[in-house]
Amino acid sequence: MHLKIHKISGCDTIVAACDADLIGKTLTCPQCDIVVDESFYGTETASEEEIVCALRSAANANIIGEKVCAAALKAGIIDKETIILIGDIPHAQIYGV
Repeated sequence: MHLKIHKISGCDTIVAACDADLIGKTLTCPQCDIVVDESFYGTETASEEEIVCALRSAANANIIGEKVCAAALKAGIIDKETIILIGDIPHAQIYGV
């Protein structure tokens, strides 16, 4: 899995995490296309524990892939109802209020 924490001046951080095998792929569905780009999702590999820790401390997150979504579900960070499928790949976003 890949993890990148975006620190934006004057805003909360955004955590981006994806399954490593998705980097460089374009996922399509009728509503949108998503490019799983390393500039957003990063090149650093991370363990499930590291991803869960980052997600717990983030106000905003963008996660894509079976492994990262399963880790977030298992940790209680997201609910199954918040996951959408882009093609057959699970994707979820978390927004702080």
